[in-house]
Amino acid sequence: LWRLGYCARLLKTNHFRTAASNTSFPAVWMLLAQHSGRIPGPFVVVKKNTFSTMPETVEDTTNPELYLPHPGVRGMTVLNREAFKRTVVVPALKVKKEIVHNVLKSLKQSVLQRPGLKRVVEDPEDENNRFVILDPHKVPEFSLGESEQQVLKQLSVHPEVSRYHLELTYENFKSEEILRAVLPKGQEVTSGFSRVGHIAHLNLRDHQLPYRHLIGQVIMDKNPGITCVVNKTNIIDSTYRNFEMEVLAGENNLVTKVKENNIAYELDFSKVYWNPRLSTEHGRIVELLKAGDVLFDVFAGIGPFAIPAAKRKCRVFANDLNPDSYTWLLHNCKLNKVDAKVKAFNMDGRDFLRGPVREELGKELPLLKEEHKTAFHIVMNLPALAVEFLDVFRHLLVGEPCGPAGLPTVHCYGFSKHSNPARDIQERAEAMLGTSLAGRCSTFPVRNVAPNKEMLCLSFQIPADVLYKRPCP
Repeated sequence: LWRLGYCARLLKTNHFRTAASNTSFPAVWMLLAQHSGRIPGPFVVVKKNTFSTMPETVEDTTNPELYLPHPGVRGMTVLNREAFKRTVVVPALKVKKEIVHNVLKSLKQSVLQRPGLKRVVEDPEDENNRFVILDPHKVPEFSLGESEQQVLKQLSVHPEVSRYHLELTYENFKSEEILRAVLPKGQEVTSGFSRVGHIAHLNLRDHQLPYRHLIGQVIMDKNPGITCVVNKTNIIDSTYRNFEMEVLAGENNLVTKVKENNIAYELDFSKVYWNPRLSTEHGRIVELLKAGDVLFDVFAGIGPFAIPAAKRKCRVFANDLNPDSYTWLLHNCKLNKVDAKVKAFNMDGRDFLRGPVREELGKELPLLKEEHKTAFHIVMNLPALAVEFLDVFRHLLVGEPCGPAGLPTVHCYGFSKHSNPARDIQERAEAMLGTSLAGRCSTFPVRNVAPNKEMLCLSFQIPADVLYKRPCP
């Protein structure tokens, strides 16, 4: 019983991960046979009538998963698409071509549903007949159930199931199935990636590196529109927020176009930072802004906060230390026709805060009246270091504090590996500001970057006693 339970879980987890889980009892016994070396007698089924369209076939009666590539591809490092060919035996019904539609409709739960494979094929011996291919997981014993047989009887179709030899090629397998067949057994398969325009960006593990060019080619083959696949070769540089990468497959063209929240951007992915997983967070912050508000974007990149804010008729001051990011920021402002609303800077973040930000706040805040609705927002999206910049706000301005409504709101991003990430980032911010933020801040989880590593956004109004230094009498 223990072995049976183990095999059932193994069957569900490893063999039907890419299809609906149908751990039928016969299939479980077939998997059990791999471990015990024999197949229980009641589940061995032999049919007399067979049909073949291929001269050579492979029928693995001990393997319940019929959609695995040829086992000979294991360990392949240079992609050979021809090596993935194999022929498998699947159940099929022979029907008159004029009633094929009715049969498909009546047996939709049992008919083959795998994308890329035809459910209806011609009968080379009789042009008036067709073969309807059935799902071998739904008809594991090449025999239909009583209800299906009754349906076929009403349609005047002979219910006997034939064995059809179906050829599978590289094109019929999904990327995960191909990579799982190629990589050594038991090793993790990575088929996910970030898409940046025509570029697929992978983060491969060490054990996958010998297969990296094959993986890149498979990703490109199986994803229309992808013409370049790259792998990150080192961690993000915290100064310019870019990283070295290796082109695994396709053209060596890393200048691309992307669209986020209905706004178009152009960039050189090898020289600037862009993460498509942050689109929701970009939209969340921009939704907080109203026409006439002022946004200071300290680490602006190519403009995913700055440009949509300008589109909302905000005044924007955007800065980035990376010269390439600054160049693409200017380019994208012109591309989106907001260059007149965005003042761009190529400075260190501290210099930007102590220069243009201090100057603008010192000029604007004393003029604010209680009824004035202008809000000031400061976005600091450099998660690796942004918290360390918060000490700049201590006594940034000199004079009498403005009203509470006019105090700038900071949105500071950070990483945390702490068991309580929200408390961790708040305490680190309080240490840099020299004051408590209890009851005066909110923390928003942005995304899980890695196991036990969270990215968060801490939002708070800068306390007046932190921002202002009162003049000596």
